Amino acid sequence: MKKKISDFIQNNTPIVCLTAYTAPMAMMADKHCDLLLVGDSVSMVLYGEYTTQKADMEMMIRHGKAVAKSAEHALIVVDMPYGSYEETPEQALQNAKWIMEETNCDAVKLEGGSEQANTIQILTGNNIPVMAHIGLTPQSVATPDGYRVQGRDNEAAKQLIKDMKAVERAGAFCVVIEAVPEPLAAALTSQANIPTIGIGASAVCDGQILVTEDMLGLSLGKPPKFVKQYAMFADNIENAIQTYAKDVKNRTFPAPENTYKASNNSKKDKAA
Repeated sequence: MKKKISDFIQNNTPIVCLTAYTAPMAMMADKHCDLLLVGDSVSMVLYGEYTTQKADMEMMIRHGKAVAKSAEHALIVVDMPYGSYEETPEQALQNAKWIMEETNCDAVKLEGGSEQANTIQILTGNNIPVMAHIGLTPQSVATPDGYRVQGRDNEAAKQLIKDMKAVERAGAFCVVIEAVPEPLAAALTSQANIPTIGIGASAVCDGQILVTEDMLGLSLGKPPKFVKQYAMFADNIENAIQTYAKDVKNRTFPAPENTYKASNNSKKDKAA
């Protein structure tokens, strides 16, 4: 059965979330996940950029469409990219409507706490569900060395609690908490009336999300500390490509079983 926003508000078991940018990944993850995020991390994972700031509306809509039409169970959330909602709430509303209409997703996600509360309130007031995102906000990071743990001192921790309460009051149905110490994640989760989704925020959160390619060992470079790699498919893929290249050079591929034969009947061989 298709997940609904209300399922998250009433959820009593840990919420399973992953990113998805393509139809095949969405189809594989859908049966196991409660939520699939078409994240702006697509710009780094699939396009080789150094930050998420390079994602744009067209990119998010293109990948959002692929995921939304390929998943039947999970809630589909699409990231609002950098520059698409910060100027004015009106800009945010126009672009959020565009994403929802073009992709047929269930909700949008935007980054920021108290400073985005008014925008979240306007979106939710126009029947656009919003997933909030506080702590480390990747769209504010312009260089690879800018990713830092957040909320380590008292003032920063207090601000994150204010941010969480602000996005909750504004109507967000859940909030991503990224890269914060476990005690702060516990405080945020205990004080929240909406589900908290952790990424680098320990197991105390109500749910977890990872970039799928990170946990599958398919990302470029070393993954963050908070990632557990459940597979190392990059090695398998490279080995397969190496073997393919060797077979081509040795003319052992295509083999007879991969080759069409001449036929005397009028029926043509199917290419599939």
